[in-house]
Amino acid sequence: MPPPDPLAASRTGRFRVGLGAAVVLLIIGVAVTVLVTALSSSAGNRTTVGASRPAASPSVSAPPAGAAIFVHILGAVKSPGLYELRDGDRAIDVIAAAGGYTENADRRQLNLARFLSDGEQIYVPIEGEAIPTGSPGSSASAMSGGKVNLNTADAAALETLPRVGPALASRILAWREANGRFTSIEDLLGVSGIGDKTFAGLKDLVTI
Repeated sequence: MPPPDPLAASRTGRFRVGLGAAVVLLIIGVAVTVLVTALSSSAGNRTTVGASRPAASPSVSAPPAGAAIFVHILGAVKSPGLYELRDGDRAIDVIAAAGGYTENADRRQLNLARFLSDGEQIYVPIEGEAIPTGSPGSSASAMSGGKVNLNTADAAALETLPRVGPALASRILAWREANGRFTSIEDLLGVSGIGDKTFAGLKDLVTI
């Protein structure tokens, strides 16, 4: 049997060492690739989760304003004149727009809580002044074409109507204050104490 070839043995040993090193390098490469992929994925997730998001802008809409109305105020206010207000405003609003009362104004004759109507004229008297019948601000100014205006009449003007006494006039004024204003004559049927018979006697004597 011939003796073993030392060169062949040496080549075989080197081949095995080289193969083992290649396997180790391959394993290390795979491990490094997996580690880098995992770290990149983790960083990406952190960026996504931690990223700030722009806050949604709330939808803001201004409440609708009432229709424009014009009111002429005269007498004992600081700046008499014509003022533009909004439907649903009250007498106190036109007093404020005119700068308030003068020092000698009679503050008892005007119901500050009543609603205003377009085209209305208001007269504020001074203390001790008697408002002539038919002048702006008097009960007669609530008359239009011989009819009582449901939106501007005070209790005295309402009581000139048939079957309307102090109690019913008070309920009509209360309905007007609670609902804004009369938009049709038929709204009278919504007032407590006014039925079909009473309404039939009033409908031709009132206006809005």
